[in-house]
Amino acid sequence: MTDPQDAIDAAADDRADRDDRIQAHAAGDVQDGIPFVGAGPGDPGLLTVTGRELVEDADLVVHAGSLVNSELLDAYCADAEQVSSIGKDLEELVPLMRDAYEDGRDVVRLHSGDPAIYGAALEQMDALEHEGVPTYIVPGVTSAFAASATLRTQLTLNGVANHVAFTRPQGKTLDAEDDHISEFVEMGDVTTCLYLGTHAVAETMDRLLDDGHDPDTPVAVVYHASWPDEDVIEGTVKTIGDRVEAAGYRASALVVIGDAARKAGYERSYLYDGWANRDESESEADD
Repeated sequence: MTDPQDAIDAAADDRADRDDRIQAHAAGDVQDGIPFVGAGPGDPGLLTVTGRELVEDADLVVHAGSLVNSELLDAYCADAEQVSSIGKDLEELVPLMRDAYEDGRDVVRLHSGDPAIYGAALEQMDALEHEGVPTYIVPGVTSAFAASATLRTQLTLNGVANHVAFTRPQGKTLDAEDDHISEFVEMGDVTTCLYLGTHAVAETMDRLLDDGHDPDTPVAVVYHASWPDEDVIEGTVKTIGDRVEAAGYRASALVVIGDAARKAGYERSYLYDGWANRDESESEADD
């Protein structure tokens, strides 16, 4: 196969021209090629209808290993060959999917959550497209939304949080200067959702304290959101690090930083106070 980096570089050059499929298809359409399906956060019921239909009809499901709930695989993929992508690089994954597709098999690439959020899907798709295999994305439910539902709150709340940041902490794959968690928290009206950072909760909170942030800022950590063993740890910037370490979690949790995590102090929205029901002339008069 072509070197994956060469395929990525070639795709970047090709994007000067708009992909004709953007005009022809919308999210939710079943298309020709290999679908990259978001499995959702864990609960099999949070897989989309389209995603379920695709995996039920698949001959080969390449899935994200333990990041995908085995109950989902048992319920919907029992008749398919199942291959975990854990421990496999692009040089192994791409030929595996390409060859199966070219042999006439229905292939599904099953990612955890939503492929658009820290999914590393595009590099696989570009490599497959370079090999002549069409691909497309079927959205899923990302873990931040499952965590929000578990916490019985919204990530955006009037008067509390007007913005949401999906981010991750510095580490092996993110340089310190590219870690903007402190900046998001400093804005005040941002709900910061921390992915891929369970192992670094204590360190991240220490950095927030060193930067002078309010130690009483609410933080909630939802481990395995929507899974049978889901767990919720609540605290503050000052206390949450010790609590997560005491629980022993090092991965698979979503961290929510900000007042929305505690759904306190929000204001009634304009939507249900009569504002949305005013006629056009009243709306224009108030602009």
